[in-house]
Amino acid sequence: MTTDGGFSAPEDWVLRAPALLGTRHGFFTRLGGVSATPYASLNCSARSGDDPDAIRENRRRVAVEIDVAPEMLLGVSQVHSADAIIVDEPWAFGEGAKADAMVTTRPDVALGVITADCAPVLFASRDGRVVGAAHAGWRGAVGGVLEATLRAMESCGVRAADVVAVVGPCIASRSYEVGEDMRAAVLRDGGDAAAAQWFSSGVRDGHYQFDLAGYCQWRLRAAGVGEALSLGVDTLSDEHRFYSHRRRTLAGGGHIGHQISVIAPRKNGDVA
Repeated sequence: MTTDGGFSAPEDWVLRAPALLGTRHGFFTRLGGVSATPYASLNCSARSGDDPDAIRENRRRVAVEIDVAPEMLLGVSQVHSADAIIVDEPWAFGEGAKADAMVTTRPDVALGVITADCAPVLFASRDGRVVGAAHAGWRGAVGGVLEATLRAMESCGVRAADVVAVVGPCIASRSYEVGEDMRAAVLRDGGDAAAAQWFSSGVRDGHYQFDLAGYCQWRLRAAGVGEALSLGVDTLSDEHRFYSHRRRTLAGGGHIGHQISVIAPRKNGDVA
Protein backbone atom coordinates (compact mmCIF):
# COMPACT_ATOMS: atom_id res chain seq x y z
CA MET A 1 0.00 0.00 0.00
CA THR A 2 1.33 3.43 -0.92
CA THR A 3 0.23 6.61 0.82
CA ASP A 4 1.14 10.20 0.00
CA GLY A 5 4.73 11.29 -0.46
CA GLY A 6 5.73 7.89 -1.85
CA PHE A 7 5.58 6.18 1.56
CA SER A 8 5.05 2.45 1.07
CA ALA A 9 3.31 1.02 4.14
CA PRO A 10 4.27 -2.50 5.21
CA GLU A 11 1.49 -5.07 5.11
CA ASP A 12 1.24 -5.50 8.90
CA TRP A 13 1.36 -1.85 9.88
CA VAL A 14 -2.35 -1.66 10.78
CA LEU A 15 -5.03 -4.10 11.95
CA ARG A 16 -8.74 -3.62 11.24
CA ALA A 17 -11.80 -4.88 13.08
CA PRO A 18 -14.62 -6.05 10.76
CA ALA A 19 -17.20 -4.82 13.28
CA LEU A 20 -15.87 -1.26 12.85
CA LEU A 21 -15.58 -1.16 9.07
CA GLY A 22 -18.29 1.52 8.87
CA THR A 23 -15.69 3.90 10.31
CA ARG A 24 -12.15 4.95 9.45
CA HIS A 25 -10.11 3.18 12.06
CA GLY A 26 -6.96 1.22 12.69
CA PHE A 27 -5.02 -0.52 15.44
CA PHE A 28 -1.53 0.44 14.26
CA THR A 29 1.52 -1.69 14.98
CA ARG A 30 5.11 -0.53 15.51
CA LEU A 31 5.88 -0.99 11.79
CA GLY A 32 6.01 1.62 9.04
CA GLY A 33 7.55 4.59 10.85
CA VAL A 34 10.77 6.59 10.82
CA SER A 35 11.88 6.39 14.46
CA ALA A 36 15.32 4.94 15.08
CA THR A 37 16.27 2.30 17.64
CA PRO A 38 15.22 1.93 20.44
CA TYR A 39 11.91 3.48 19.31
CA ALA A 40 11.79 1.74 15.94
CA SER A 41 9.73 2.50 14.13
CA LEU A 42 6.12 3.85 14.25
CA ASN A 43 6.39 5.37 17.72
CA CYS A 44 3.52 7.83 18.24
CA SER A 45 4.05 8.85 21.87
CA ALA A 46 4.89 12.50 22.52
CA ARG A 47 6.26 11.60 25.96
CA SER A 48 8.63 8.82 24.92
CA GLY A 49 11.85 10.80 24.52
CA ASP A 50 11.95 10.06 20.81
CA ASP A 51 12.96 12.67 18.20
CA PRO A 52 9.95 15.06 17.96
CA ASP A 53 10.30 15.27 14.18
CA ALA A 54 10.11 11.49 13.91
CA ILE A 55 7.01 11.39 16.10
CA ARG A 56 5.33 14.07 13.98
CA GLU A 57 6.11 12.17 10.77
CA ASN A 58 4.84 8.92 12.26
CA ARG A 59 1.59 10.55 13.33
CA ARG A 60 1.27 12.24 9.94
CA ARG A 61 1.42 8.83 8.25
CA VAL A 62 -1.28 7.52 10.55
CA ALA A 63 -3.47 10.58 9.89
CA VAL A 64 -3.14 10.13 6.13
CA GLU A 65 -4.17 6.49 6.45
CA ILE A 66 -7.27 7.52 8.44
CA ASP A 67 -7.95 10.36 5.97
CA VAL A 68 -7.75 13.35 8.30
CA ALA A 69 -5.39 16.31 8.37
CA PRO A 70 -2.34 15.60 10.57
CA GLU A 71 -3.30 18.33 13.02
CA MET A 72 -6.71 16.70 13.45
CA LEU A 73 -5.30 13.45 14.84
CA LEU A 74 -5.91 14.19 18.52
CA GLY A 75 -4.75 12.59 21.74
CA VAL A 76 -5.04 13.26 25.45
CA SER A 77 -2.48 13.16 28.24
CA GLN A 78 -3.17 9.64 29.48
CA VAL A 79 -3.02 9.20 33.26
CA HIS A 80 -4.79 5.84 33.91
CA SER A 81 -7.94 7.69 34.93
CA ALA A 82 -11.64 7.02 34.37
CA ASP A 83 -12.13 10.37 32.62
CA ALA A 84 -13.68 10.66 29.16
CA ILE A 85 -14.03 13.95 27.28
CA ILE A 86 -16.16 15.00 24.32
CA VAL A 87 -14.11 16.52 21.53
CA ASP A 88 -15.88 19.55 20.05
CA GLU A 89 -12.78 21.53 19.07
CA PRO A 90 -9.25 20.37 18.20
CA TRP A 91 -6.11 21.26 20.15
CA ALA A 92 -2.41 21.45 19.34
CA PHE A 93 -0.30 18.30 19.47
CA GLY A 94 0.83 17.60 23.03
CA GLU A 95 -1.77 19.91 24.59
CA GLY A 96 -4.58 17.45 25.23
CA ALA A 97 -6.34 17.41 28.58
CA LYS A 98 -5.55 14.82 31.22
CA ALA A 99 -8.00 12.02 30.44
CA ASP A 100 -8.04 8.47 29.11
CA ALA A 101 -10.92 8.47 26.65
CA MET A 102 -12.42 10.71 23.99
CA VAL A 103 -15.67 10.82 22.05
CA THR A 104 -16.53 12.88 18.97
CA THR A 105 -19.09 13.36 16.23
CA ARG A 106 -16.77 15.44 14.04
CA PRO A 107 -15.85 13.59 10.82
CA ASP A 108 -12.77 15.77 10.36
CA VAL A 109 -11.33 14.59 13.71
CA ALA A 110 -9.57 11.32 14.53
CA LEU A 111 -9.16 10.10 18.10
CA GLY A 112 -5.92 8.33 18.99
CA VAL A 113 -4.85 6.45 22.13
CA ILE A 114 -1.35 5.15 22.69
CA THR A 115 -0.55 1.85 24.39
CA ALA A 116 2.25 -0.62 25.01
CA ASP A 117 0.37 -3.46 26.83
CA CYS A 118 -2.69 -1.58 28.09
CA ALA A 119 -5.87 -2.15 26.10
CA PRO A 120 -6.83 0.30 23.35
CA VAL A 121 -10.62 0.17 22.97
CA LEU A 122 -12.34 1.70 19.96
CA PHE A 123 -16.08 2.45 20.03
CA ALA A 124 -18.56 3.30 17.27
CA SER A 125 -22.29 3.78 16.98
CA ARG A 126 -23.94 1.38 14.55
CA ASP A 127 -24.24 4.18 11.99
CA GLY A 128 -20.61 5.27 12.50
CA ARG A 129 -21.55 8.88 13.28
CA VAL A 130 -20.35 8.84 16.91
CA VAL A 131 -17.03 7.26 17.88
CA GLY A 132 -14.86 6.89 20.94
CA ALA A 133 -11.39 5.74 21.90
CA ALA A 134 -10.24 4.65 25.35
CA HIS A 135 -6.92 3.76 26.96
CA ALA A 136 -7.75 0.96 29.40
CA GLY A 137 -4.99 -0.26 31.63
CA TRP A 138 -6.21 -2.33 34.56
CA ARG A 139 -6.51 0.77 36.77
CA GLY A 140 -8.57 2.69 34.22
CA ALA A 141 -10.76 -0.32 33.45
CA VAL A 142 -11.39 -0.94 37.16
CA GLY A 143 -12.04 2.77 37.69
CA GLY A 144 -14.69 2.89 34.97
CA VAL A 145 -13.09 4.45 31.88
CA LEU A 146 -15.05 2.17 29.55
CA GLU A 147 -18.38 3.03 31.15
CA ALA A 148 -17.40 6.73 31.08
CA THR A 149 -16.82 6.47 27.34
CA LEU A 150 -20.26 4.95 26.84
CA ARG A 151 -21.85 7.72 28.92
CA ALA A 152 -20.13 10.34 26.79
CA MET A 153 -21.45 8.65 23.65
CA GLU A 154 -24.93 8.55 25.17
CA SER A 155 -24.71 12.32 25.75
CA CYS A 156 -24.18 12.56 21.98
CA GLY A 157 -27.49 10.78 21.38
CA VAL A 158 -26.37 7.13 21.11
CA ARG A 159 -27.74 4.33 23.27
CA ALA A 160 -25.15 1.92 24.68
CA ALA A 161 -27.08 -0.91 23.01
CA ASP A 162 -26.31 0.69 19.64
CA VAL A 163 -22.55 0.83 20.25
CA VAL A 164 -19.89 -1.64 19.09
CA ALA A 165 -16.64 -1.75 21.09
CA VAL A 166 -13.45 -3.57 20.09
CA VAL A 167 -10.50 -4.28 22.37
CA GLY A 168 -7.30 -4.04 20.36
CA PRO A 169 -3.83 -5.52 20.87
CA CYS A 170 -2.91 -5.70 24.55
CA ILE A 171 -1.05 -7.97 26.93
CA ALA A 172 -2.67 -11.41 26.99
CA SER A 173 -3.46 -13.51 30.02
CA ARG A 174 -0.63 -15.97 29.34
CA SER A 175 1.84 -13.06 29.40
CA TYR A 176 0.38 -11.07 32.30
CA GLU A 177 1.40 -12.47 35.68
CA VAL A 178 0.25 -10.32 38.59
CA GLY A 179 0.45 -10.49 42.38
CA GLU A 180 -2.22 -10.95 45.01
CA ASP A 181 -2.20 -7.20 45.72
CA MET A 182 -3.29 -6.36 42.18
CA ARG A 183 -5.98 -9.05 42.20
CA ALA A 184 -7.30 -7.73 45.51
CA ALA A 185 -7.38 -4.18 44.12
CA VAL A 186 -9.39 -5.27 41.07
CA LEU A 187 -11.93 -7.13 43.18
CA ARG A 188 -12.16 -4.34 45.78
CA ASP A 189 -12.07 -1.22 43.61
CA GLY A 190 -14.08 -2.76 40.78
CA GLY A 191 -16.85 -3.52 43.25
CA ASP A 192 -17.69 -6.98 41.90
CA ALA A 193 -16.32 -10.25 43.22
CA ALA A 194 -17.33 -11.89 39.93
CA ALA A 195 -14.24 -10.26 38.42
CA ALA A 196 -12.29 -13.15 39.96
CA GLN A 197 -13.18 -15.15 36.84
CA TRP A 198 -10.58 -13.14 34.87
CA PHE A 199 -7.73 -14.40 37.06
CA SER A 200 -6.26 -17.86 36.66
CA SER A 201 -3.52 -19.58 38.64
CA GLY A 202 -0.04 -18.30 37.93
CA VAL A 203 3.15 -20.29 37.57
CA ARG A 204 4.40 -19.04 40.96
CA ASP A 205 2.59 -19.35 44.26
CA GLY A 206 0.64 -16.24 45.17
CA HIS A 207 0.51 -15.06 41.56
CA TYR A 208 -2.18 -15.02 38.89
CA GLN A 209 -2.59 -14.58 35.16
CA PHE A 210 -4.92 -11.68 34.40
CA ASP A 211 -7.08 -11.52 31.26
CA LEU A 212 -7.24 -7.77 30.63
CA ALA A 213 -9.10 -8.04 27.31
CA GLY A 214 -11.66 -10.44 28.78
CA TYR A 215 -12.15 -8.18 31.78
CA CYS A 216 -12.74 -5.17 29.51
CA GLN A 217 -15.28 -7.09 27.42
CA TRP A 218 -17.06 -8.20 30.59
CA ARG A 219 -17.28 -4.63 31.88
CA LEU A 220 -18.57 -3.40 28.53
CA ARG A 221 -21.28 -6.07 28.34
CA ALA A 222 -22.35 -5.33 31.91
CA ALA A 223 -22.68 -1.66 30.88
CA GLY A 224 -25.11 -2.64 28.12
CA VAL A 225 -22.92 -2.22 25.04
CA GLY A 226 -24.44 -3.75 21.91
CA GLU A 227 -21.34 -5.74 21.00
CA ALA A 228 -18.00 -6.16 22.78
CA LEU A 229 -15.25 -7.88 20.81
CA SER A 230 -11.50 -8.44 21.07
CA LEU A 231 -8.82 -8.87 18.41
CA GLY A 232 -7.08 -11.37 20.70
CA VAL A 233 -3.57 -10.12 19.88
CA ASP A 234 -0.82 -10.29 22.55
CA THR A 235 1.55 -7.33 22.60
CA LEU A 236 4.20 -9.00 24.77
CA SER A 237 4.77 -12.12 22.70
CA ASP A 238 4.71 -10.36 19.29
CA GLU A 239 7.90 -8.32 19.52
CA HIS A 240 8.07 -7.82 15.75
CA ARG A 241 4.78 -5.91 15.62
CA PHE A 242 4.23 -4.39 19.08
CA TYR A 243 5.87 -2.41 21.84
CA SER A 244 5.43 -3.89 25.33
CA HIS A 245 6.14 -2.37 28.73
CA ARG A 246 6.22 -5.79 30.37
CA ARG A 247 8.70 -7.10 27.81
CA ARG A 248 10.87 -4.02 28.39
CA THR A 249 10.70 -4.54 32.16
CA LEU A 250 11.63 -8.22 31.91
CA ALA A 251 14.61 -7.22 29.75
CA GLY A 252 15.89 -4.84 32.40
CA GLY A 253 14.37 -1.51 31.35
CA GLY A 254 15.31 1.11 28.78
CA HIS A 255 13.49 3.36 26.35
CA ILE A 256 10.27 2.29 24.66
CA GLY A 257 7.84 3.52 22.04
CA HIS A 258 4.05 3.21 21.92
CA GLN A 259 1.66 2.06 19.21
CA ILE A 260 -1.45 4.08 18.40
CA SER A 261 -5.06 3.05 17.82
CA VAL A 262 -7.28 5.51 15.97
CA ILE A 263 -10.90 6.00 14.96
CA ALA A 264 -12.83 8.75 13.10
CA PRO A 265 -16.57 9.11 12.43
CA ARG A 266 -18.09 8.27 9.09
CA LYS A 267 -18.03 11.19 6.70
CA ASN A 268 -21.24 12.63 5.32
CA GLY A 269 -22.07 10.75 2.15
CA ASP A 270 -20.10 7.62 3.11
CA VAL A 271 -22.05 4.40 2.60
CA ALA A 272 -22.88 2.52 5.79
